[in-house]
Formats: sequence, structure tokens, C-alpha cells
Amino acid sequence: MPNEHFVVPPNWEWYILLYFFFAGLAGGAFVIGTMLRLFGTAADWVASRIAFLISLPLLLICPILLTLDLGKPLDFWHMLFNANTGTPVFKTWSPMSLGAWALLVFGFFSFGMFLVALGEGDYLRSRALSRVGRLPTNVFGLVFMVIGSIFGIFIAAYTGVLLAVSNQPVWSDTWTLGGLFLASGLSGAAATIMLLNRRQPEATATGPKLMEADRYFIIIELILIAIFLITLGRLVTKVLGGAWILLWLVVLVGTLVPLLVEWRPRWTRQVSPVLASVLVLVGVLALRAVIIFSAQA
Repeated sequence: MPNEHFVVPPNWEWYILLYFFFAGLAGGAFVIGTMLRLFGTAADWVASRIAFLISLPLLLICPILLTLDLGKPLDFWHMLFNANTGTPVFKTWSPMSLGAWALLVFGFFSFGMFLVALGEGDYLRSRALSRVGRLPTNVFGLVFMVIGSIFGIFIAAYTGVLLAVSNQPVWSDTWTLGGLFLASGLSGAAATIMLLNRRQPEATATGPKLMEADRYFIIIELILIAIFLITLGRLVTKVLGGAWILLWLVVLVGTLVPLLVEWRPRWTRQVSPVLASVLVLVGVLALRAVIIFSAQA
């Protein structure tokens, strides 16, 4: 039975949509980069570097979008620090405060691995960066990546959880949004890395691994989409009615077509891997758009 709702809709627009999109990709890229280090071989390090190199820029877009949505540049800063005393403010009961601090902490780990990737790949000639680039070869580096991945998972899933605790129709009537946004973010991150991998001939060995991982992410995403729609009960008409069905068709194309291409390699004759990756990213964006905007309509 749907929950009762007593709050005014937040009227979130495209700033929040893009924030949810880039946050999922940033967290997902860091997690995939760590997985390639922990469970891959030396041949996967190039793809891992790409993952860490894109995580930070994608993450840096998020506070900019949040600031634009708030309308006042200092409001985001005030979620972290007291306006009068300048002391840190951490409100465990506030999803916004929790998310702002998670962005800041994850930014530390993302920045650290960004420097590691620069040093290891010798993109910039610097002794200091070269030494930093050796970090993943020791225990401290591995622990650093694992802890960073925990925050990466939190960032990717947090956007869905933020919706779930908002006491809005649709969003608070299902428990699936955190897991759905996490699976979707991981899938989008894998697709982004595969796109960039094509420019690195030495990273071709990682392609099949990324395709396999993305296949599992998409399957989990599809299962959670089905559960999401089922758990809404009669409110499902709110997200499936009218023009929203067109966005759901985009979501299906962005999941089913890449899934078939990755599962049946002979399909690459009809759908190129590049197009499949682009479809994944379009589907990731469409999923967030239909969930955010249909609930507010």
C-alpha cells in the first residue's frame, strides 16, 4: 500500500538529473578501477588507470551542479561548515549533509588515485608523481583503493537513497532505488571505460572483462527495474503513463541491446561496441530522468 506523503515536491530539474548521472559514473569508475587492480592482471592496469583518471573529473562536476541547483554558491559550503564559526557541521540525520560529506571524502580518495594514475602512466614528467604511481603495488595502496571504493559505492547508490527518504510519491514507495542507481552507475562507468579503452591498443585485453562485468550489472539493473515497478503497486501508472513510456523504451534499448551484443559477439556486425556503450550511457541518463521527473509530474 502506498505511503502517505505530506511534503511539497522538490521541483528538481536537469541540474539534479546530471548530478545523479555523473555521481553514478564517478563512483562506478573508481570501483571498477579497484576491481581491475585487485582481481585483474598487469594487462588490466591501463584500463584501471583510465577508470581512476575519469573518476575525479566526473566527481568535480557534482558540487558545481549542486551549487547551481541551490542557486546560492555558499549554500553547498554551508552543508559542510558552520556559516558563523567555520567549524565542520556533520548532521547524521540529514541526507543532504551526509551526501555533501561523502562527496568531500570520496573526492580525497579519487584525487589520490588520479595522481597515482598520472604517475604510473607517466603522463607528466615528475619524480614525485612517479613515486606516487607505485602506491598500488603495496598494501597501503590496496587498502586505500578498497576504502575509496566503499565511498564510491556509497556515492553511486546515495542518489537513489536520497530519493527514497524524501517522502515523495513513487520515490518513497519502493526500496529499490539505491541498488538500482548503483547497478546503473556501474554499468555506465564500464561503458565509459570501454569507450576510452578503444584509444589504447594495450588495453584490449581488458575489453572482454569489462563486457562481462557490464553484462552482470545490466542484468541486476533489469531485475531491480522489474522489482521497482512491481513494488509501486497502483502508483506504477504515474511512471509508465503518458510520454514517460517513451523514456522507458530508451531505458530498455540502453540495456537490452548492449546486453545482447555482449552476450552474443556476432551481434557486433549489426551493432558496434561503440554504439552499444553509447546506448548504455543514454539508458543510464534516461532511467534517472524518468524516475526523477515522472514522480514530480
